Amino acid sequence: MNEALKEVLDLLDLEQIELDIFRGRSPEERIQRVFGGQVAAQALVAAGRTVPSDRNVHSLHAYFIRPGDPSVPIVYNVERVRDGRSFTTRRVVAVQHGKAIFTMSASFHIAEEGVHHQAATMPQVPAPETLPTFQERMREVVGDDPEWRAWLERPRPIDARYASPLTWEAHKDPSLRSAETNVWFRCDAELPDDPLLHVVLAAYASDFTLVDTVLLAHGLAWGASNVMGASLDHAMWFHRPFRADEWLLYAQESPWSGGARGLARGQMFTASGDLVVSVVQEAMIRITNP
Repeated sequence: MNEALKEVLDLLDLEQIELDIFRGRSPEERIQRVFGGQVAAQALVAAGRTVPSDRNVHSLHAYFIRPGDPSVPIVYNVERVRDGRSFTTRRVVAVQHGKAIFTMSASFHIAEEGVHHQAATMPQVPAPETLPTFQERMREVVGDDPEWRAWLERPRPIDARYASPLTWEAHKDPSLRSAETNVWFRCDAELPDDPLLHVVLAAYASDFTLVDTVLLAHGLAWGASNVMGASLDHAMWFHRPFRADEWLLYAQESPWSGGARGLARGQMFTASGDLVVSVVQEAMIRITNP
């Protein structure tokens, strides 16, 4: 297990400071704001620790209210909204400097039998083992730029393999622009069998590439265009059990953008084609001056 993944697992091991109150920290990196996937994942951990172990999360709906400050801890206050016979509902508010930076509602459900169908079909893309890593693809883009090279050499908790163009590639070549992105990802180490851990890591990873699908349609790229973006809200539905240490295909599309906002949708499939997670996110997308 690489150090980056160990760090993420440590970040998800929240400190309980009072009944239904938890404290989380951010990585010791020089970044301006906390990664949204981290806040969502930590909030889901906080909610999950107040729910009986026989109930698994099936949906979450979240709003990013203010940028998170990575230099101070985040306090997660959990409200026990409802404990029913089949469903449990929790509301989480993440607080820094006395103000809410993030809110989330999550619903948990006991295992039940019911009707089943899957209309979604996994896109036909190359197997992840045949694709270069994200770092290998980016090295071709950035060349010998020392600042980018230093960024690429940092270990990453998630192994991502793109089966579609990168935003940086489409920025250079307009013919590669598309409103669809397909990315294989997994945690590159065997993880414990805790179902909540695998769901939380999928929530963490879900925020890495979804907004990029909006940028890809317009040939924009972080650090290469005059673009500023931030997640506004995020919703996820967890359909069936899965493992985050096995390959998942994240099929993403952006059906609309306008008014300084962009909408993106995603579906996560196992390698065998089972749909396990659905995701929707709206983000702020602003074009800034040079």
